[in-house]
Amino acid sequence: MFKRSGKEHLYTALAELPVPTSACFQNSGHDVIRVTFSKQDHERNVTRSISSTIFVTSPNTLSSTLAQDASDIQTSTVSPSKSRVAILRQSSDQEKKRFVEIWAGDRLEASQEVSSTHGAFLTDDPLSCLSFSPSENALLYSAEAHDPATSDTNKDADPFERFRYTPQFGEGLSKKRPTLYLFKWGTSTEGDHSTDFTRLTALCFPQSLGPVILGQAIFASEDRILATGFEYTESGRLLGIKSCVNRITGVWMLGIPQINTANTSPATEELAVISKLSSTGHSGRSPRILSEASTVFWISNKVGGAHASCVLLHSLNMLSMEKKTILDIVWEPDENGFPGLYVGYSLPSQPFLKLSSGSFIATHSVWGSRSTVLLIATDDGRVTNLTPDEDKLLYSWSVLGTDSHRQIICARSSPFIPSEVVLGRIDDAGGVSWLVLSQPTLTPEIERQLRTLQATIIQIPNRHAVETILLRANTPGSDSTISRPCVCSPHGGPHATTVTSFSPVFTALALGGYAVSFVNYTGSLGFGENFVRKLLGQCGTLDVQDCIASVNHLIDIGVSERGPGKQFVYGGSHGGFLAAHLIGQYPDVFSAAVIANPVISCGEISTSDIPDWYFVEFGFPYDSTTIMTPSLYASLFAASPISHVDKVCAKVLLLLGEADLRVAPTQSLTYYHALKGRGKAIEMLAFPKESHPLSGVETSKICWEATRDWFDAAQNQLVV
Repeated sequence: MFKRSGKEHLYTALAELPVPTSACFQNSGHDVIRVTFSKQDHERNVTRSISSTIFVTSPNTLSSTLAQDASDIQTSTVSPSKSRVAILRQSSDQEKKRFVEIWAGDRLEASQEVSSTHGAFLTDDPLSCLSFSPSENALLYSAEAHDPATSDTNKDADPFERFRYTPQFGEGLSKKRPTLYLFKWGTSTEGDHSTDFTRLTALCFPQSLGPVILGQAIFASEDRILATGFEYTESGRLLGIKSCVNRITGVWMLGIPQINTANTSPATEELAVISKLSSTGHSGRSPRILSEASTVFWISNKVGGAHASCVLLHSLNMLSMEKKTILDIVWEPDENGFPGLYVGYSLPSQPFLKLSSGSFIATHSVWGSRSTVLLIATDDGRVTNLTPDEDKLLYSWSVLGTDSHRQIICARSSPFIPSEVVLGRIDDAGGVSWLVLSQPTLTPEIERQLRTLQATIIQIPNRHAVETILLRANTPGSDSTISRPCVCSPHGGPHATTVTSFSPVFTALALGGYAVSFVNYTGSLGFGENFVRKLLGQCGTLDVQDCIASVNHLIDIGVSERGPGKQFVYGGSHGGFLAAHLIGQYPDVFSAAVIANPVISCGEISTSDIPDWYFVEFGFPYDSTTIMTPSLYASLFAASPISHVDKVCAKVLLLLGEADLRVAPTQSLTYYHALKGRGKAIEMLAFPKESHPLSGVETSKICWEATRDWFDAAQNQLVV
């Protein structure tokens, strides 16, 4: 029976280090910066939000307030003039009351409780939004409309309507009724009397034009907005959008109807369609307006195919109506050249900078195995890499915000350096100087341990652009030529990338005596579009071959070695698919595997929110009429890990999120019982309330401890 060892480790301390999630300039002088952090609290089993205000009193002098708990603030934004702050607040008590607040300095200018009007605020991209109008007397935000099946006010409604099936957005965004709300406030005058008012209106896409769900909305003018519209497939599905940028979306210009501010009752109004800016067949999203140029920018990917790929950047001059593609697909980058834009669902919320040479968009983007900061010229799309790895610290970066002039706030980390916040000042030549604004407070022991870590990016010979990030500890005074047991950890997706950022999970594993290899196999982002598309139709073969080639190369160069207790594999989702393939196709190589929410049998789609994955990744077409057939199932079974189950020799630990909407939990259950029935060494931990990422505070810690104990037992040839 597999039991917890209780051995000491640094995971908890590393996981509780604060991670910056947002930042903004608070004043017109651009020298007061508000930073928000996410922080795990294992004592309370919650993730807390804390914030700090940093004052840049001179070019290299800082002062800051003590970090304050901001867990009741769901999200906030500063107005364009920097004179107001909008806060969406939810109380932490059992009633979960919700408020919209507008602050002007230390004065609460407007406030309205909205608990009875709608459900939870939506703060996760790409459904969320929070935008001031140009005159700063109106605010756009997103929230979940009340479910008529559970609402007390709808008990007398048609029961068919109450229980009618409503598709949801799937894993990580299991909302059925994302709704755009317009909050207005001000003072109305009648005769000699003045009265302050607030008015909340739900805004919807015209029903006559079909169901379109709106998110990422921003004001284009006082009476117009830009928004991303999410559309249903012809079969009535909302395909999962988390990490999937190939869905049917478009950027719309919409007119706001006249709002009667004297009517205080909640109402729903239809927006007027002015135009659709993005092209059919491309997933237009993330509109951003450069006001002084009267130009809107957005990004897109081709609809269908790989879930993520090289991103296009578009612009439209709203005066001349000239439309341009600023950045196109990069199919095959030059050696060390720009590989294309890879930014996920959104550009930074405040991306613009203005230098003497023109206006630029600042954004982070995957470039090989790092995330770097790019400056993109808004006129011709020329690209400058602001953060090349000149100091060999392997930082990966993310853009948190700009001051719209010359300053940029970023977060950065490396495999051995926890997240820190930095301020960049950019000169006219495109050079940048960095000032560290915030670093986590580390104990002397953690500082000492982190100094022992080394990380390198290693090219895999004869595998085109395939490379792996190797992380291991080199204890001072020890023999650095002695190899450590090695954990091969391919990422999920498959169209994603492991970048050189700080990970408490793997840093703690490396400090526990393991070398960890993060393989960026064919299909990964940041290496050009050909590299992405080459995997389609070769899942379960090409990606597996890349992973085993990385294992063999690390053995060849002396980083690791063959034999019992020397090679391990860890993966989740598509990484779990690869881990199960590796122990099935190469049973003599790996001693143990830890596999989280894997795809095991590709012909068994079940409740997955991404049914297209099971066809497209294996070279089969998918549309709204596609169903599984016997011949298709036979082909998918042959490409699945379950087809190799009889050959598995490694000890296997499965980690299962029973609320997973991406990969049906039946996949893990099928594998567990198949291995158990064949007398294999198999254990499974199942977490009833966890979904695909297994990211709960307690769950993450249990998963880490179980992984360490499972590998330790296999390394020492213990019975598990």
